[in-house]
Amino acid sequence: MSSAVAGVMIDGTRVIYPAMEREVTVKLTNKGQKPGLMQVWIDRGDAQSRPQDADAPFLVTPPIFRLDPQKGQSVRIVFTGETLPQDRESLFWFNALEIPPIPQGASAGANMMQIAVRSRLKMFYRPVALSGDVRSAVSRMKWSVQRVDKGYVLRGDNPTPYHLSFGELTVKQGDRRYETGGGMIAPFGQQDFSLAGYAGGAGGQVLYRWIGDFGTTAEQNIALN
Repeated sequence: MSSAVAGVMIDGTRVIYPAMEREVTVKLTNKGQKPGLMQVWIDRGDAQSRPQDADAPFLVTPPIFRLDPQKGQSVRIVFTGETLPQDRESLFWFNALEIPPIPQGASAGANMMQIAVRSRLKMFYRPVALSGDVRSAVSRMKWSVQRVDKGYVLRGDNPTPYHLSFGELTVKQGDRRYETGGGMIAPFGQQDFSLAGYAGGAGGQVLYRWIGDFGTTAEQNIALN
């Protein structure tokens, strides 16, 4: 699978950095008809970050480059060293900004609008000693429906060291279905998803679509606790 930055495609929808690796690579391919200037960097979760102030412990090479039509470019990511938790994954974000060229024939000072398109992918730093994998971690999730001040929520408890991402979450009770959208649950964390229209009741199932390391998805279901 891949994600798109205007005419540029990025291989995959997330980046996994195993701690034992000296580096990982991410490939970008320009599927468009025009060249673009690409700028890439990694941040710690600030969506407003810029290359000059991002302070994540990773070096990206090359940080800026021209990407011609129908051409590809691999960027290298190297961990520069920092004390990170060894009992769980750490989350960072890979950024790719495509700056379009000035249209041919445009005169100096001419009024025009150019839009730079930015894409952000989750990047997981994965320590060596973590047990299991994402697939087995998903099966250890605990799901329950909880009453809160403004109604009901589907509560997901993640007892594993992995960030677990869900594209779709649905509570099924009898012939009724309650969609909650999706989201990510941090290692050893808990996340609530609003259940609009849910009126309570015993039993039921959670139907979910989880997202693996390579961006592929799989459907599963489990009884509510």
